[in-house]
Amino acid sequence: MSLDIVILAAGQGTRMRSALPKVLHPVAGKAMLGHVIDTARNLEPKGIHVVIGHGAETVRERLASDDLNFVLQAEQLGTGHAVAQALPQLTAERVLILYGDVPLIEVETLQRLLEKVKDDQLALLTVKLDDPTGYGRIVRDAAGVVKAIVEHKDATPEQRAIQEGNTGILAVPGKRLADWLGRLSNNNAQGEYYLTDVIAMAVADGLVVATEQPHDAMEVQGANDRIQLSELERHFQKRAARRLMTQGVTLLDPARFDLRGEVSVGRDVLIDVNVILEGRVVIEDGVQIGPNCVIKDSTLRRGAVVKANSHLEGAELGEGADCGPFARLRPGAVLGAKAHVGNFVELKNAVMGEGAKAGHLAYLGDAEIGARTNIGAGTITCNYDGANKFRTVMGEDVFIGSNSSLVAPVHLGDGATTGAGSTITQDVPAAALAVGRAKQRNIEDWKRPEKIKK
Repeated sequence: MSLDIVILAAGQGTRMRSALPKVLHPVAGKAMLGHVIDTARNLEPKGIHVVIGHGAETVRERLASDDLNFVLQAEQLGTGHAVAQALPQLTAERVLILYGDVPLIEVETLQRLLEKVKDDQLALLTVKLDDPTGYGRIVRDAAGVVKAIVEHKDATPEQRAIQEGNTGILAVPGKRLADWLGRLSNNNAQGEYYLTDVIAMAVADGLVVATEQPHDAMEVQGANDRIQLSELERHFQKRAARRLMTQGVTLLDPARFDLRGEVSVGRDVLIDVNVILEGRVVIEDGVQIGPNCVIKDSTLRRGAVVKANSHLEGAELGEGADCGPFARLRPGAVLGAKAHVGNFVELKNAVMGEGAKAGHLAYLGDAEIGARTNIGAGTITCNYDGANKFRTVMGEDVFIGSNSSLVAPVHLGDGATTGAGSTITQDVPAAALAVGRAKQRNIEDWKRPEKIKK
């Protein structure tokens, strides 16, 4: 059966105390609404319709995509009114209602819910809670059949004692929705058009209300303030950590690990505390990552090692390569197999060949460095003239003396050497020694300056 998905994302979220629309507040580095949209896409619907209101243009700009239909709810008059704004675009046999501030809902849970939708049956996702305060209560008859949903503010004391709450996530036969929405009333404590009133209408029309529950109650938790937002963040990270550990990753402390994107992992990976993975990260077998590292949009090949306090972005480490501690690899940085960069070494758009080394205190930008080349401490590639970038090319087995400045564009042949403290402005032939420094003078009996007495 075809499927349309409506995501309600028009609320202001006043308790967030923020100029940012509530649904754009991040969980795991992605807007809450972004998580919901990704989940919706995995259900392969005919259409995804996002109802926006507060901060509509900002939401549209941040999340615009060809497969999304944004619908404006100019006045926030309730959930039923919100769905009605999307009604003209809904043509599928089933309609699923989701919420932009409920980011942890699982695809599998929604699939189970959708399987229960029939021409004479709708499906409601409910949750049993020890304290359902704030949730609409599921009212059942003596046989356990759902008869209605009563909002918390409208509920009697007896109804408030019901522990089964309404999540708001609802799947209905598409051909019934227009009639139900047209019959909604705002005669309630809030003066709003409640989508939940559809349940009583469906019962009155002779439909069965089937229910499904999430395996984890946090799947249906929304975020109305920053406290709840932090709870969603921690639960997301706990769930991500558990998934990685089942795939063969050792997390030395799962509570001190953050995933803010997508990661592919091999076996026997070890990740120390306070590691943050962002964007798309690939980690192959036997990789070790030390504490306090940030790794973004990078690939770590088999057996690579990232030592403490290193920052990688858009980088690739070859098999058995290592970097850090305190290394920074910027976009375009590539370490070949068994290459090494040590503490306070920065690479940008630079490729180091197999076994090449830069042990400490160096900047290597826009460079090609051959196999087994050794870069001394304090070396920099002078790649920028204030307007243009130029490349430095070093062949294999080159030895760069400490504190060398390589002024690009420059080429050093295989086996070339530079003397410590040299400024290299011309190409160096293979196997040659280049010394580019002033001749030393020793001045005898030198008297040091003395501090002027006042």
